[in-house]
Amino acid sequence: MKKEFLSILAQLEREKGLDRSVLLEAVQYALTVAAKKIAKLTSSEEEVKVEIDSAKGDIKVYIGNKEIASKEFGRIAAQTARQVIIQKIREAEKDNIYSEFKGKEGSIVSGIVYRLEKRAVILDLMGKAEGIIPHSFLSPLDKFRLGERVKAFVYEVKKEKGTQIILSRRHEGLVKKLFALEVPEIYEGIVEVKSIAREAGERTKIAVFSKDDKVDCVGACVGIRGSRVKNIIEELRGEKIDIIRWSEDIKEFIKAALSPATISMIELDRESKRAKILVNSDQLSLAIGRKGQNVRLASRLVDWEIDVRSKESIEEAVKHLQEFKSIGKKAAETLVDAGLGDPESLARSEPKNLSKLKGIGNKKASSIIDEMRKFIAENPKTRREDKPKNSEKTDKDKDELSSQEEAGKSEEKNNSGVEPSEDIPEEKNKDSQGTEAPEEEKAGESDEREKKEDKEE
Repeated sequence: MKKEFLSILAQLEREKGLDRSVLLEAVQYALTVAAKKIAKLTSSEEEVKVEIDSAKGDIKVYIGNKEIASKEFGRIAAQTARQVIIQKIREAEKDNIYSEFKGKEGSIVSGIVYRLEKRAVILDLMGKAEGIIPHSFLSPLDKFRLGERVKAFVYEVKKEKGTQIILSRRHEGLVKKLFALEVPEIYEGIVEVKSIAREAGERTKIAVFSKDDKVDCVGACVGIRGSRVKNIIEELRGEKIDIIRWSEDIKEFIKAALSPATISMIELDRESKRAKILVNSDQLSLAIGRKGQNVRLASRLVDWEIDVRSKESIEEAVKHLQEFKSIGKKAAETLVDAGLGDPESLARSEPKNLSKLKGIGNKKASSIIDEMRKFIAENPKTRREDKPKNSEKTDKDKDELSSQEEAGKSEEKNNSGVEPSEDIPEEKNKDSQGTEAPEEEKAGESDEREKKEDKEE
């Protein structure tokens, strides 16, 4: 009997992954409950004590000072003890699973798809537990089959009706951990992942840095003939991955993040972490990317706001604003530089914010805003067409509306979905009689008005 008891404990310890002390505690508690049933037959005030020798397997039960033999327990007491032991083992199993997977939060696990539901995909995690991937946590490219092995990021582990393990295939951490699995240099700490920006199902940018000058960080991540990165792309169902060399020099880092575009000039505002990027017109579409994806990911990767423009787009925006009576050349250049290159963004501005810009006082700010609002009211169909083409800004700081920089956000928000290749029509300058006015004459009149207004202020 003693040998059988010890062998059963050892078997449960292996199969359930439970500590022997937990099993002994369950047995002890069960025998205490069973012994109390016996004690109630004689005296409810009797104290119950259970002693178990884990080395020899000896079990002794005392009610008061009297030792109870196993044959005295009877069928009901033995059945009660059995049920209590099973219940305690199940509770210990749940706690063990929770502790194990709670420690894996922020890492990745591998599981087998065994149920596909409307709102989630359920994975069998090595027979120990179930992992849930809600549909909102799936990548747009994820299409699973029953029995397929899948890797997922452990997003959260919580106790709700047992242990609930929430997994994700959209999280940036999944890509980061996949690189750690595939690239030994990252796992060993020789190569470090500095930052990562991801749009699940489309593209990921990852910045890496080598602590050893002899190790090429990008080459290590790519692998021989791209073998390492190919495995990661395959796991992500074909998602594109850009591996960027991290640099302490923010200008170099931004240039690398915006690759494959060639940057002509970078102007930095370190205090507000903003970068104005100037590129040639033939490089603008590359820098911005499809629907602004390249510049958006680059901005998140470097943690700076990035405004990408071409020389032509700036000149065009300045020229376009000069068509309005209240705006001269200098004012147009100031407004475009602040990111207010279209009537719609100017119309939404407030005079107190616009007047903070250099060379624009309260009176001029009010007249510009009034003219823009009147123009939009008279031309509702052209509101989107009057934006300067080939201009793109990230929308990192949408919520700031109290400084000079917030004026630039209006254009940023309006232009974020405009393809750089769109042809945006421009209205021609006309005089009061409807005939086209010479450009030089028009610009000269605007400058004179501007100087006059400045003197008045």
